[in-house]
Amino acid sequence: MATGGSQCGFCTPGIVMRLAALDPATGSRSGTGPSSAGDSVPRVQPDAIDQALLAHLCRCTGWQTIVEAAVGVFDGPAPGPPGDGRRDLGRASTRAGIEGGVPQRVDPAVVLGDAGFADDGSPPGALVAVPDGMGGYALAESIGEARARAGKIQGRSTSLPLRHPLELPPGDWDLTLRTTWVEPGYVEPDASWCLPGQEPASPYGNGGAFGGKVDSPVTEDARGLADEHHRPVRVLWSREDVVRMGPKRPPVAGGIDGSGAGLLRVGVPPGGVDETVWAGLTATVAAVAPDLVLVPVPLAGPPIGLSLRGAVWAEAAVLAAGVRALGSFGPGAHRDVDVDVVGPSGGRAVARCLPDDSFQLVVHAGEVLDEVVLRSYCIGAAHQALGWVRSEGIAVDDDGTVRDLTIRSFGILQARAMPRIDVTIEAGPTGPAVNGSDAVFCAVAAARWLADGLVGSWPTGRAGGGRT
Repeated sequence: MATGGSQCGFCTPGIVMRLAALDPATGSRSGTGPSSAGDSVPRVQPDAIDQALLAHLCRCTGWQTIVEAAVGVFDGPAPGPPGDGRRDLGRASTRAGIEGGVPQRVDPAVVLGDAGFADDGSPPGALVAVPDGMGGYALAESIGEARARAGKIQGRSTSLPLRHPLELPPGDWDLTLRTTWVEPGYVEPDASWCLPGQEPASPYGNGGAFGGKVDSPVTEDARGLADEHHRPVRVLWSREDVVRMGPKRPPVAGGIDGSGAGLLRVGVPPGGVDETVWAGLTATVAAVAPDLVLVPVPLAGPPIGLSLRGAVWAEAAVLAAGVRALGSFGPGAHRDVDVDVVGPSGGRAVARCLPDDSFQLVVHAGEVLDEVVLRSYCIGAAHQALGWVRSEGIAVDDDGTVRDLTIRSFGILQARAMPRIDVTIEAGPTGPAVNGSDAVFCAVAAARWLADGLVGSWPTGRAGGGRT
């Protein structure tokens, strides 16, 4: 709680148990030495913490705040919150909702798994429905029976290389960018439940999966199955179901010239995209890159999520920031320069990639409300941005089928690969609280791209789509 090492809380109990197993009292530690309190007591080294976290995935926090909490406990005294130690958890929850996009709870109970996740409120005696791999559901009285009836064979990752499904638009561009399919990788799988004739439970739980569950079909599936069977029904997707059927970040391919004018081709579902949704997306892009024209391109493949964090407008903002820097500094890799991004909500972030690959962030998000929560979301956004630019992507075959089905194949940065992120939060003068972490997401992505020499295809750390 003191460091912001838990956000939605879904992954946290497992992480707490893993770190508790490193308690020096058990003898499971990588080294000993005096604590920061001056006592000669055993302590756990940060590399042992990183190693322990290899078995886990936290998509929200970016790992750093978890490591800070663990080091504080093991090396003592445990860190306290900023200021005078008093926090208003109502204001903290409000800030979490602003950053996460849905109402969210900040409380010690969340750390222990009592946040109230999507399936937690399901009634006893409900039928369980799991995807059967053929477009329908297998139903039974228990999860084990339902999965046995589904009879699916566990998928794996693949040796297929990443590919970039969109061609660059023709033109004499000063800067180009192509991206591939990216799995959001949120930790709580989609779930819902419903009583006959009533409204289904939201799949959000205590977090919105950064837009990944906005269009999840599990709610309507739960409603339809409950009405059909005249019984309460729980719809539960596995991790692999989410990867096969959940939305992916839309691939893009764009070019921009020195004036900021350009074209950005955007992958959309084969049936096209709703006109109202597209108009809203166009307006959002115009706020960050006014002279960049969007072109929808229908793509066969996994579902595309235009509601995912910063989808399309973030790519547009990164292109605009890149070409501004290119005009100032010329070609080549650039570190230790400021990248300034203002998001559509009005939040602003200035990111700088230092020579040692660490980052300095200055964030303006209006009324702070709770510094711990805002800092945690900003570090988490930096983590997502760094993975997006450097390592994340999933293989999709020529038929549009996802072939990377394990968490390790997504390319999400592990704790030991995460650089240091130093965050300075500037209190707004009188303005209301606005989202700041989305601007961080864009600014860090652009700064990392600059440091990598503005390589035209992402992820930059998997050159040519190959695995490194």
